Amino acid sequence: MQISLTQMFASMGGFAKGIVYTLLLMSLYSLTIMISKWFYLRAAQAQTRKFAPEFSQFLEEDNLTEAINLAQSYKKSHVARVLGNALAEIKPLIQDGSVTVADINSAERAVEREMLMTIVLIKRGLGVLATVGATAPFVGLLGTTMGIVNAFEGMAAGGGGSISSIGAGVAEALITTAFGLLVAIPAVWAYNYFQTKVDNITAEMTYSAKEMIDYLIKGVSGEFGRSRFTREFNTAAQNAGKSAV
Repeated sequence: MQISLTQMFASMGGFAKGIVYTLLLMSLYSLTIMISKWFYLRAAQAQTRKFAPEFSQFLEEDNLTEAINLAQSYKKSHVARVLGNALAEIKPLIQDGSVTVADINSAERAVEREMLMTIVLIKRGLGVLATVGATAPFVGLLGTTMGIVNAFEGMAAGGGGSISSIGAGVAEALITTAFGLLVAIPAVWAYNYFQTKVDNITAEMTYSAKEMIDYLIKGVSGEFGRSRFTREFNTAAQNAGKSAV
């Protein structure tokens, strides 16, 4: 006789049902983070692709105010967030036309601060995926242990080791074990996937930020420095759009 999963769940004890509900909540929570993070990175990709050429154009025209306003309008683009906020801090230095070594150091610190804040924002939720992936199998194992205990209790109550006496306990053990693995495996996959994307995004922000600093070092009013920055920035932004998701 075949037994459906619904019937097996109905025959579970209260502890085993609690384990299943716990795993279900963990699964829904991690799935919510996966979906929201995926859409967030896709939006960052799309905004970065639009942001790059417009930002470069404003820099070529030395229109720093419009460049900053443009960056602030692309709130989900990691490159726009870093360069726009950093440019807003160093704008007075650039407009004075006398950039010193101390000013360059201030610009670097501003870029580093924005990068740290952006990385923290992008990593939000990855800790939950890591926790679910690491603990879900053990939560299922806890239900497995109690299922085996119930199996032995059924064996003792029946006075033998027949399938009918231990079947319910074994079923509990198998279901909680399988459910724990089903919750953990997608979470681990998603964590590794998003962690790789975070590493790529960090490299992209670092590359773009270094190009901005080089632009300042070579001279804001110098044509070579400006054209080189815009060319390298466009290349970095295009790569960011391709690898953001």
